[in-house]
Amino acid sequence: MQPASRPAFYRRLLIKTGKKFLRWNNYFQTKHSLIATTPKIDNSAFDWVYLLENNWREIRGELDILLKKPQNIPSFHEISPDQQRISKGDNWKTFGLYIYGNRIEANCALCPKTAALISAIPHMRTAMFSILQPRYHIVPHKGPTRAMVRVHLGLIVPEERDKVWIRVADQKMHWEEGKVILFDDSLEHEVRNDSDEWRAVLFLDVDRPMDKTGTLVNKLLFSLIKASPYIKQPLKNISAWNRKY
Repeated sequence: MQPASRPAFYRRLLIKTGKKFLRWNNYFQTKHSLIATTPKIDNSAFDWVYLLENNWREIRGELDILLKKPQNIPSFHEISPDQQRISKGDNWKTFGLYIYGNRIEANCALCPKTAALISAIPHMRTAMFSILQPRYHIVPHKGPTRAMVRVHLGLIVPEERDKVWIRVADQKMHWEEGKVILFDDSLEHEVRNDSDEWRAVLFLDVDRPMDKTGTLVNKLLFSLIKASPYIKQPLKNISAWNRKY
């Protein structure tokens, strides 16, 4: 048993060390960012926001088709084992389209309109449908780096909007169907769905606009992350899931 468990131990150690470095590096990101480093970021920071908002019904339509067979959509931790602390049971499902710049061809083929729209977004790295079951709480956590900005496009929002929210640092936000929310996921955030309905968003990560120094450093940073188990394992798991289902 000892030899078999050693690789897993070193993988966890590598990821843990990498996350600590990335969070320490957030000071650098703050210094060189060309946009606000506040918890919520104004939509005017990116001129492509209108593209998502103007076409949200087409994106929602493709999601609706996927949701006819929700059992074929994996839970977040089934794709990314590092999310086991915040993803439990069958409560948080994700359907990946891009994982850190890697296009998931089989999934994009099922959502061609969505895939075409998001591929037009400059410096988009990750894209997926994020589906939260009723009465689920994603506990407080932090993303690994401020080098990216998190994007949520509201697709399915329960009628009781006050019972469904995301808190980023000290700011609480509510989704609206067809509207984009931008935020800094390197800050502590949590999500609650206290309603009896699903909540679903199109979830994107895009590069944070940086000055020349920041852009150069981030290119190196992104190449290191892309080569790490943090990205490679989810890609393997998506391939395995798609072969099965």
